[in-house]
Amino acid sequence: NHTLPTDFVLSGLSGRPELQRLLFFTICLFYSMTLTGNLLICVVTVHPTLHVPMYFFLRVLSFLDISTASVVVPKMLVNLLSEDRSISYAGCVTQLYCVVSLAATEWYLLAAMAYDRFVAVCSPLRYAAIMSTRACLSLVLLSCCSGHLVSVVQTAWVFALSFCGPRRINYFFCDIPPLLVLSCTDTAPYERQIVSATALVIFAPFCLILLSYVCIISSILKISSAESRRRTFSTCSSHLTVVTLYCASGTLIYLQPKSSHSQDTKKILALIYTTVIPTLNPLIYSLRNKEVKEVLIRMM
Repeated sequence: NHTLPTDFVLSGLSGRPELQRLLFFTICLFYSMTLTGNLLICVVTVHPTLHVPMYFFLRVLSFLDISTASVVVPKMLVNLLSEDRSISYAGCVTQLYCVVSLAATEWYLLAAMAYDRFVAVCSPLRYAAIMSTRACLSLVLLSCCSGHLVSVVQTAWVFALSFCGPRRINYFFCDIPPLLVLSCTDTAPYERQIVSATALVIFAPFCLILLSYVCIISSILKISSAESRRRTFSTCSSHLTVVTLYCASGTLIYLQPKSSHSQDTKKILALIYTTVIPTLNPLIYSLRNKEVKEVLIRMM
């Protein structure tokens, strides 16, 4: 006798009408910066002097950041100025699949970028042979396929639940934690598998990243020249900063789907994850990377 809901209603970021326009212009500014900065990175890294694996991965990361923001932000902006905040059942399924798929793909890509830095620092003479064009494409393809597989499983599990309560999602996009709240099914088994999936998607790549940086730092400390140590570590610091931002926000959102954290806190974390971090990535990589700045100045 289970019937599918025809649509859901997104409550949005805030229920206070006086904040709607301020939030609209603020988020619109961040979204414009995300598109401009990441498109600029995509254009700059095509330059012949930047045809190395690190910038190829950075170009893919920028594309994923644009996609993540574009899945969430346009609908959120419309809802901030509209009284009708409904989203169709199919639209909710699609949005959840895209968000989880892109987020998982980014994590696996960050692990691939850490491996690239590990090979560059620890095996510089074999770098070109190990990180060939075929190897880079294979790592990106593997990241995308893994993200797709994780998202298909998670989306299928979530929408196998019965939604017999109110259709109002206390969130600004369709995500796993707020959808679990609407279910009248016992969600304990689903919460356990979400924690397992979080470990697979976040902590497994994070452990690989951590291991890579232990080896990288160990190799850097063996370099006799202080200037060489500084220059070598600067090529890794941007990536490490991005990993820290993703790890902090992602784990707090998904590690405990029904945790004691207030829903408003999770909204802020999700807003940082989907809107602010994609804006910061181009700034982190361009401002802290001498080669990117030089190419950008020449192109301008």
